[in-house]
Amino acid sequence: MSIIGQVAIVSGGGRGIGRAIARKFAAQGAAVVVTARTASEVKQVAGDIQSAGGRASAVIADLALEADCQKIVAHARKAFGAIHILVNNAAMYGPVQPVEQFSALDWDQVMAVNLRAPMLLAKLVLPEMYERKSGVILNISTVGAKVAFALSGAYTASKAGLIGLTRVLAAEGARKGVRVNALCPGPVTETRMSQELSRKFSAYLQSGADESLERMVEGILQGRPQTAEDIASAALFLVSDQARAITGQTLNVDGGMVFY
Repeated sequence: MSIIGQVAIVSGGGRGIGRAIARKFAAQGAAVVVTARTASEVKQVAGDIQSAGGRASAVIADLALEADCQKIVAHARKAFGAIHILVNNAAMYGPVQPVEQFSALDWDQVMAVNLRAPMLLAKLVLPEMYERKSGVILNISTVGAKVAFALSGAYTASKAGLIGLTRVLAAEGARKGVRVNALCPGPVTETRMSQELSRKFSAYLQSGADESLERMVEGILQGRPQTAEDIASAALFLVSDQARAITGQTLNVDGGMVFY
C-alpha cells in the first residue's frame, strides 16, 4: 500500500490517532504536513519522522480560524509543491453536558473545529485535485455518529455531519478523480482525549474512574478497545490505490461495536 511521492496533510497530527497516521504515511513514502495547535507536539512528530529518514513539516494552527486553514494549505504547497491527500482528523469534544445545559458558544466551537474546518480545508485542496484528476480526502468521524451516547451532543452532531459531508464530497468528486471516505473509530483508550473523557464522564455520572469506559468496551465483539495503530492502518488502506474503487463510504474500525 505504498503512497511514495504523495503529499499528505494530517490535521490533529500532534498526538493520538493523527500522530499514528502521520508516522505511518511517512513510513510508506509520503511527505507529511503535520498540523495542530500545540507547537511542541507537532514539531516533535515532524522531527521524529525526519529522524527516521522521512519527509515532514510542522504547522501550528487553530482550525477554528479560517485564516489558519489557509495557512496550512499554503505551507504544504510551499514545503512540498502539491497536496495529494487530506486527512481531517483534528477534533474537540466540548463539555460533557446534556443538551439543555450546552451554551451556544461551546456548540459553535466544536462545530468550527470538527465540521467547518474539514469543509474549509477540502474547499482549499479540491481545485488542485480536480485539475490533476486525482486526490483523496479522508475524514475521521466516530462510531458515536452512528449510535447514541448521552452527554455528547455537539461532538456527535458534528461527526454525523462529517459523514454527510463525506458523501457529498464523494458525489461531487467521483467523476473528477477524487475519492472521499470516512473512518469511524471505536474507543481508542490510549489517547489523551479518551482518557480525559473517561474521567469527565465518571465525574458527571458519579461512577468509578473507568466504569463508563468498561461498559463501552463490553459492547465490543472483540472485547478490547482499538489502538491508534489500528486506525492508522485502515487510513493507509483507504488513501492508497488499493482502495481505488472505494468512495463515499464510512468504514467502522471498532472491533465489531457497530454494524452499519
